[in-house]
Amino acid sequence: MADRPKLGFIGIGLMGEAMTRRLLDRGYEVTVWNLEPERLDTVVPHGARAATSPAALTAASDIVLMCVLHTAAVEACAFGPDGIATSARSDQIVVDLSTADPAATREFAARLKRDTGMGWVDAPVSGGPPAARDGTMTVMAGGEPDDIARVRPLMADMAANFTHMGPSGAGQTTKMINQAIVGTGYVVMAEALVLAERAGIDAALLPQCLAGGHADSNLLRKLYPQMQARDFEPPRSYARQLLKDMKAVKEFAHGLDLTLPVVESAAERYARYVEQGNEMADSASVVRLYDRER
Repeated sequence: MADRPKLGFIGIGLMGEAMTRRLLDRGYEVTVWNLEPERLDTVVPHGARAATSPAALTAASDIVLMCVLHTAAVEACAFGPDGIATSARSDQIVVDLSTADPAATREFAARLKRDTGMGWVDAPVSGGPPAARDGTMTVMAGGEPDDIARVRPLMADMAANFTHMGPSGAGQTTKMINQAIVGTGYVVMAEALVLAERAGIDAALLPQCLAGGHADSNLLRKLYPQMQARDFEPPRSYARQLLKDMKAVKEFAHGLDLTLPVVESAAERYARYVEQGNEMADSASVVRLYDRER
């Protein structure tokens, strides 16, 4: 559609693929780039255009979206050779959907603005690939009000809940809190499941039984049944990513002179699971750690 911005999307992993497919379905023109070019085969047949570098993608776009592995990958895509900054213009905006360090995010945003005039919105997401695919994600955003206002119509096509949490870095700070809740919640769901199974009740009925009570939650309704069915293929997310996020939460809390014992215990559980060779296993499959210990 002529009135819609031209989009670039950097990072076609599980989430990037789902978000790109959603944007294509909504009629956006999307140019894509990924470090491993074979991943582009998941979106190019559906109408995305492949770029040879982040710089080439940026030159073809009004808004550049990015969803990459970690903070170092964000920096490389933004400021590395053939990165976003090499072809950025002052009328463009980066929307970083990755989970990254808040302090580094503030530095990246200030650097890109200073060097190129390009805006930066940190907009980490929650909900997983299914929510990304159907446009029902939750997005927590940081950035300048004018930049937030400019990307809000786009976010309305991608998310059911888009909240401006404050200046640059505020979105990533909120994502730290989100991941503290999610990471500990995954471990709690696994422990609740093995407790129910060991006690001999019908474990599959637990979400129905607890619906509407204080124990009810999105994790109980959606994640717990996946765990109970041991339904982990194909992966909806990767254990290595959740472990990375939990470690980041620990470091962030320590930087604020806080110790969070529950978060640290959950991080230890994921570290143990990943060390057993489960880096690319579904995050929900952490319940297998308990299966093996029984």
